[in-house]
Amino acid sequence: MTVEPYCHVDSSLRSLAGKAEGFGRAAVGGLNGPVCHVISLADDGPGSLREACKRPEPLWIVFDISGTINLSSFVNLSSHKTVDGRGQRVKITGKGLRLKQCENVIICNLEFEDGVGPDAEAIQIKPKSSNIWIDRCSLKNYHDGLIDITRESTDITISRCHFMNHNETMLIGADPSHATIEVTIHHCFFDGTRQRHPRVRFAKIHLFNNYTRHCLHHGDEGLGIRIAP
Repeated sequence: MTVEPYCHVDSSLRSLAGKAEGFGRAAVGGLNGPVCHVISLADDGPGSLREACKRPEPLWIVFDISGTINLSSFVNLSSHKTVDGRGQRVKITGKGLRLKQCENVIICNLEFEDGVGPDAEAIQIKPKSSNIWIDRCSLKNYHDGLIDITRESTDITISRCHFMNHNETMLIGADPSHATIEVTIHHCFFDGTRQRHPRVRFAKIHLFNNYTRHCLHHGDEGLGIRIAP
């Protein structure tokens, strides 16, 4: 029997912190803050995910309810946050989460589906964000990317995520003038996603134990690497 390297993390709430493998291993999220309960599926307002994510202090954000949160605009995360969907089934639609100039964030066990608009990405990481761990999320059918990591964001791990029914799945890096981007992607399932598993431009990427199925169409590229001159 295969034993997960962090199989015990669901036995207590905060034992997830610091268990990432790879470049995002320093992420502890909201370990040093109180637990914050999301009690509303509204886009904004008291008890909502958006209200919790914009608070400046460290928080371990959990959900007391299951359901769908339809976002009219990106939810911006501030530093030192864990957004923890374990124990509920929480689906995010419309727009997604944006990590902008923040550090030390964990996002786990969320579903992202049906993002709308030309800029709609499930998780957008830029600029200059670091120590990020995205774990055990499912992501599908956004108008833009599912996860984009650009503009000097680094020290990021994406693990055990399920990417489905999408075209340009993941972009990492965009400009050779930016500092080195370092990302680990492991144990992810690319399922009917046509390309960008990931698309890499001017970054250092660590890939292992990922699986792709029913992905390529004529002219698509599964894994794209751009080599700096």
